[in-house]
Formats: sequence, structure tokens, C-alpha cells
Amino acid sequence: MTDAIRIVVLEGDETGQELLEQALRVLDPDLLGFPVELERYDLSLGNRRATQNGVVHDAAAAMRAAGLGIKAATITPEGREDVGTPNAIVREGIGGKVIVRTGRRLPGVAPMAGVYYPISVVRMAVEDAYGAKQWREGTPDAPDEVAYREERITRSTCRAVSEYAFRTAERLDARVYGGPKWTVSAIYEGMLKEEMDAAAARHPDVDYKPVLIDATYAGLLSGATDKTLVIPALNRDGDCLSDLVLPMFGSIAGAESVLLAFDDDYNTTVAMAEAPHGTAPALQGKDIANPLAMILACGAVMHHAADRYGAHAERASRAIYESALEAVAAGVKTFDLSGSAGTTEFTAAVVDRIHTKHEAWAALG
Repeated sequence: MTDAIRIVVLEGDETGQELLEQALRVLDPDLLGFPVELERYDLSLGNRRATQNGVVHDAAAAMRAAGLGIKAATITPEGREDVGTPNAIVREGIGGKVIVRTGRRLPGVAPMAGVYYPISVVRMAVEDAYGAKQWREGTPDAPDEVAYREERITRSTCRAVSEYAFRTAERLDARVYGGPKWTVSAIYEGMLKEEMDAAAARHPDVDYKPVLIDATYAGLLSGATDKTLVIPALNRDGDCLSDLVLPMFGSIAGAESVLLAFDDDYNTTVAMAEAPHGTAPALQGKDIANPLAMILACGAVMHHAADRYGAHAERASRAIYESALEAVAAGVKTFDLSGSAGTTEFTAAVVDRIHTKHEAWAALG
């Protein structure tokens, strides 16, 4: 009998939680034909406050053990004394080094700037501008008041980003493109460029075109997208790049985000997938938000599950990805993609296609 695939589910807030519940329908064991165990942790703002983020630490520990996770969007409160974002705790808790977000063409949705091939942004999951020590000196609001920020990156994180980017490009026959502003910041940002160059030497068959971050933005809109691209990036650069790349294909809700942790040989030890968008409170309870990114996140988790659980997990991943894109191709689109389908309707269309695929594959043996 096939071992049950254990996935840790990090529940969230508002529309983020609604989309999670819809997306988890594609992981129904009866639909997939093998056992799946979902271990749930309530990361809603209320429970994070009640546990003083204890539930976040528990969820991270569970993911380290299971190796797989799915996270809903969560609220980040603004108060300094509040619980803050759970993302930093999760990333540190699982030893996450890299976040991958891939924009891809959605059938029947016209992309911007003539983009046809996929673009994967491989960014640091930790360090850099996020979590940096910040302080001010001088009289508040006075002209001579000075604000400071103390940032840091480590060579191990630069190496993880670079190596994963080149391995991904090798697998996809893609070009490694872009880079930091190493000419202006040779010591700090230059560390990532050094690791990119070193990874290029380890993977000599990969098409490698390093360009400065500002030229990367320009290139994405002016002809650099003539083949599949993989873009290694610093933490904040990658965050900004993702918010450009994903809408180029139609909607930020059209692609998943995956947080990865690695062993010493850069084999994946933990993969946590989520939607890259927020909790969208204005859409809560209206059944109109796009669940595509969360559904694709389920497909991504099954793809990474294949390393541990075998071919049936990879087949499930393929069924989820294909069924989601086929639903869009058939005209089942939510409002952000110029369609009229609701959240539940779109998810049902994906579930129906997954069921049909499994029946067809079973008939073919």
C-alpha cells in the first residue's frame, strides 16, 4: 500500500483562508487515488496573538519533520509590539534559503510585452533588507535626523540561490539572467555576483547572461524574454521582481510561490508552497477571488513530494497543473482574468478535470 503523503497546512486569514480551503479540494485522497494526510495549524492572526507565535514555531517544526507544507495568506499587523509576520519565523524555523516564483503563460490570457516563455525568480528567502536592524539618530522630524539600516547577506545563502538557479536552468534549458547591482556595491551585492559566476563555472552548459538589476527590469520589457529565464536575486530585489513578472502573465494570482530548504548538497529537504498574494479583505466572503495560485501551490507540493513518495505524487502534480491550466484555456476564468467564474466554480472545474485525467490514465494502464 502507498504510504500516506504528509503535508503540513498553515491556515491563514480572510480570503487567504477561503482560497486555501478551496485549493485543498484537489488533494482529496479519493480524488487522487492514494492517501494524503493534512496536518493543520491555525496561523490566523487571532491564534498567533493567543499563542504569542507559539503556533508558528510548532508549524515550522512540523514542516521540518514532514518536508512538505502549504500556507495560506496571513495578516501582518502594523503595531511594533504585535506578533508581526509569521513568514520570518517559518523561514528561519525550516532553514529556508530560497523562494521560487515562476510566471508562466496562461492559456487564453494575453501576456504583456510579448512574453511567451516562463520566467522564474529565484530569490533569497532570508537576510538582506528584511529583518535588518534599523534605527534613527537626531531630533525626530528635524532636517538633520538620520535613518540607518544594517543589512547582511551570507555566502551560504548567495551560494544556495545561485546553485539552485543554475540547476533549474539546466533542467529547463533556460538562461540564467540578471543579477544584483554589483558595480555600485562590489562588497555587499558583489558577493551574490561572485557566487553566480562560480555556479556558472560548475554548470558550463547553461546559457548565462549576468546584467545589473536595473538592466534586468528593462530587459524584461524589451526583448530579453526570447527563451525561458531564471533570475537569481537578493531578497528585496527578488520580491520586487516577482511583483513585476507575475502580472506580466495576466495576474499575480496566476502563479505559486515555493520556499525551499536544502541539505549540504543542495537537495531539497523542505518545500512549502503558497500563493504570492495577500489576504484580499475586500474579496472576503464574495466567492470571486482567484484560487489558481493556491491550486498550483498544491501541484508544487506534490511535485516535491515525488522525491520522497515516488511517481504517483508526480502524476498527481501533473494532473493538478494541467487541469488548472486547461480550465483557464476552456474559458473558466475569474474576474481578474476577465472572466465571470467564481472561486468555487473555478475549483470545481479543476477537480472535474483531475478526476477525468485519472480515469483516462487508468484506462491506458
